[in-house]
Amino acid sequence: MKLTYRFNREQIHILETVNGFDTEFEIKILEDGPLVAGIKEIEKVFEDNRVYTDVMFYVYEHHHYKVIVRKDYYDQFILALMQYRLLLSVEWV
Repeated sequence: MKLTYRFNREQIHILETVNGFDTEFEIKILEDGPLVAGIKEIEKVFEDNRVYTDVMFYVYEHHHYKVIVRKDYYDQFILALMQYRLLLSVEWV
């Protein structure tokens, strides 16, 4: 089974690409507000844990993020996006 998700395209753009054992996310938040605070909280959660290579954040100007997620942390990352309301829904297919 795989997780699928939906997001509000007027607030955020998410592009997901599989790259070997990792999944790369290009995330662009289109407006200031709670989504920016949410992505910062997600970054903090993964930076504060003991696994340094689980999720790696690269922060660019204008709320643009590149996030590299190890395959074994994919579900946890998607659920964190949902928890901090960057996603509208998540489901198993």
